Amino acid sequence: MSPYQQDFQLKEEGNKHFQAGELDKATECYTKALKVCKDNKVQAIIYRNRSALFSNSYFASEAIDVDSSDIKALYRRCQALEKLGKLDMAFKDVQRCATLEPKNKTFLETLRRLGAEIQQKLKTTFSTDSRVQGMFDILLSDEADKDKKEKAANNLTVLAREDAGSERIFQNNGTALLMKLLETREVEMILGAVRTLSGMCTGHRARASAIINMVGVDKLCSIMAMDNEEIALATCNLFQCVYDSLTGGDTRIYGKEEALVLDTNRDLKTILLALLEMIGSKKVSGHGRDQALNLLSKNVPRKDKRNTDNSKTLFTIDNGLRKILKVCGQMPDLPNQLPLTENTQLIASVLLNKLYDDLRCDPERDNFRDICDDYIKSKFDPNDMDKNIHAINALSGLLQGPFDVGNIIVGRQGVMEIMVALCGSEREVDQLVAIEAIIHASTKMSRASFIISNGVSLLKDIYKKTKNEKIKIRALVGLCKLGSAGGDDYSMRQFAEGSTEKLAKQCRKWLCNPTLDVRTRKWAIEGLAYLTNDADVKDDFVEDEPAMKAMFELAKSKDKTILYAVACTLVNCTNSYDKKEIIPEMVQLAKFSKQHVPEQHPKDKKDFIQKRVKKLLKAGVTSALAVMVKADSSVLTDQTKEMLARVFLALAEDAKDRGAIVAQGGGKALIPLALEGTETGKIKASHALAKIAAVSNPEIAFPGERVYEVVRPLVNLLNTERDGIQNYEALMGLTNFAALSDKLRVKILKERALPEIENYMFEEHDQIRQAAVECMCNLVCCKEVQERYLEDGNDKLKLLVLLCGEDDENIQIAAAGALAMLTAAQKKLSVKMTKVTEQWLEIMQRLCLHDNPQIQHRGFVTVFNMLDSDEVAKRLIESEMLEIMSYFAKQEDNAKRQACIDAARACVSKAMDLGLIKPFTQ
Repeated sequence: MSPYQQDFQLKEEGNKHFQAGELDKATECYTKALKVCKDNKVQAIIYRNRSALFSNSYFASEAIDVDSSDIKALYRRCQALEKLGKLDMAFKDVQRCATLEPKNKTFLETLRRLGAEIQQKLKTTFSTDSRVQGMFDILLSDEADKDKKEKAANNLTVLAREDAGSERIFQNNGTALLMKLLETREVEMILGAVRTLSGMCTGHRARASAIINMVGVDKLCSIMAMDNEEIALATCNLFQCVYDSLTGGDTRIYGKEEALVLDTNRDLKTILLALLEMIGSKKVSGHGRDQALNLLSKNVPRKDKRNTDNSKTLFTIDNGLRKILKVCGQMPDLPNQLPLTENTQLIASVLLNKLYDDLRCDPERDNFRDICDDYIKSKFDPNDMDKNIHAINALSGLLQGPFDVGNIIVGRQGVMEIMVALCGSEREVDQLVAIEAIIHASTKMSRASFIISNGVSLLKDIYKKTKNEKIKIRALVGLCKLGSAGGDDYSMRQFAEGSTEKLAKQCRKWLCNPTLDVRTRKWAIEGLAYLTNDADVKDDFVEDEPAMKAMFELAKSKDKTILYAVACTLVNCTNSYDKKEIIPEMVQLAKFSKQHVPEQHPKDKKDFIQKRVKKLLKAGVTSALAVMVKADSSVLTDQTKEMLARVFLALAEDAKDRGAIVAQGGGKALIPLALEGTETGKIKASHALAKIAAVSNPEIAFPGERVYEVVRPLVNLLNTERDGIQNYEALMGLTNFAALSDKLRVKILKERALPEIENYMFEEHDQIRQAAVECMCNLVCCKEVQERYLEDGNDKLKLLVLLCGEDDENIQIAAAGALAMLTAAQKKLSVKMTKVTEQWLEIMQRLCLHDNPQIQHRGFVTVFNMLDSDEVAKRLIESEMLEIMSYFAKQEDNAKRQACIDAARACVSKAMDLGLIKPFTQ
């Protein structure tokens, strides 16, 4: 075989593979052909074909180098360059194409389109450049007034949120100019600079890496360390944007810019070490420390436990666990302590818990415990009471975080003795720390039993003797906690009849005392969180409106450590905790075998619960819950979120209350609870959303874009594992949404709700089936749904027709409405309907003869639509349908059935217009 024949054969073989979609084989053939081919023209064709495989400008350029007049290669390179965003180079190529073939419409259209795009891009670029420069001129001017500078800083922040704007700021030496703003020490200027940098780093790995290296991690940490909550939060957000971009959250391709990113792991390690250094530094403000802990809490533990790499957690434990314990051990009342906020130590405890949960094996957990054990033991000193306080306070932090670790250390020889010795100290601070540690140590019932036998007398003695309100209230909370060890089991009361009510009364008294500081009043709620397991206490509490309002006000305060106790109290008052089903046979069996049988308090029955819910709503519980949901994510743990979701669901039980819940911000607050947290919490919040969506106008309950966020939680409730009531109310909510707009209908489809809704149309439960059909009735307005009914090989249309023949009138109304809309939108469905079931004509006649005007009207409208099909129209007119139409068309006007009469007349009139029937003449 000659070389010419060989390269021709390989080229043709490559073309066949290309047409078959076998790109790898096609590339192999073209490459072999190029090796044996000597003809320049043929080489150019092969290069051009190879460029078409990948829309690659390089291969197209090779073809042009071989044959500069190869117009196809020129145009393919133009297309490839356009995809890469190189519009000016693409424009030159298509310009050459148009010169070679001036009458080619494709070339001329591409030339016109690229010209317009280039002009628009230049216009945007110049406009953005001038705006950026103008803002920097104002910000760096000594003459511009404060208001002008603040406005310019805000404008720059807005501009940086757009990709084009952030790129122009970056290209125009914006990072260096922003660094100058960071040096001004003016709050608004620093905020503007930090927020602008956040916009520039968001979703762009190359820019994030460049900026973090130009500005410096230490510099950003020093900004976050400032004693300004807003600046600390903004800098935390900047670090998060950088972290998300560097860890691969950004999937876009930036070509040569990727070369700027040398090693993101090095940057990430630098950030992690800097944050760990911040935790234990006295130079860092409380707000800065909070945000450093928050960043570690969010980014160090694995988000998905299926990922086996927990190296970041191990690194943090080795390099930072002692620093976190140091934070937990701080006592603000003592000198030389780290600056803290009300929330710092709780955030540190949450981080400890997350780190411990992220460990994968016993050796890793043993190492964690050993570090904690060594740290606390090293602080015990018989000659230095302040060191002992630090050790016990750090232990309290562990007991609030990884409880098992703290519990083991509490059991170490000598630890409990030190706690008891501190309780007997004359110093207030010693007693405060010791009592709090005892309270935290009695979290589990086994530990509570130990303290009941060994420590109750101690707490009682302190409570009776001390005149210090701070110590008294903590001792009381310890007694409350120990007294509630039996939970809501009426038969397991730890103290004598009436004791819990007296303790609760004292807690309410302290709660309403405005002369006490927030930290002290917080402990009153802690006491109620335990005591409200008792139904008598619940009833007394909801009767005390000042106490409820005082608790709600504290829930809105800056001290967010209070949230868990408030949530616990509300869960108890609404009985929204999980209740074990009591099976009579099992109770009898337990009694026979002398096992303990839990008893329900008489005031924990449904009517009492409903009364308590009404009183909570009246006192303003919804607005308090809405504020609580907005709390910092580290303080608002998944467990707290679940409890808030439970409370919301209990509040939304009565449909009459749902409007008030929406008016006070409940609808908005439920959305994040339905999207994040424990699986149980998300289901409860989704169910509460479904209850609201089922009876409310979506535009009022979830205004603006918020309504689209509610769709996913509702669709999640359609899962067959959910309860029937959850399925039903989710379908009702989606029915309301589907009636609102086509955009919402499309969103419902995108969340893959359609197959689930179709399945529920077969459901045996009448109400669920009705809700599914009503939802489908609203969804058929959507073109994508109509196309599903047009598809061959499914029984969707047959099911809908048969549902029109159901005995349940509500189902008939919805199914007939859906059929009427489908036959109006898609004429082909009229013919398909006659083929899917032989009963179609009988069902249509029953609809048109129905006593219910709504069903009858839908029947005549469907008949009117079907008359558009010649084949179907003839069968309708030849049947008894003509007689039915004529009978109702001749009826006298009747207000109750006017719509039906008008529809029947329209059918007769249309039949006459089509020549199917002739008008009667004398």
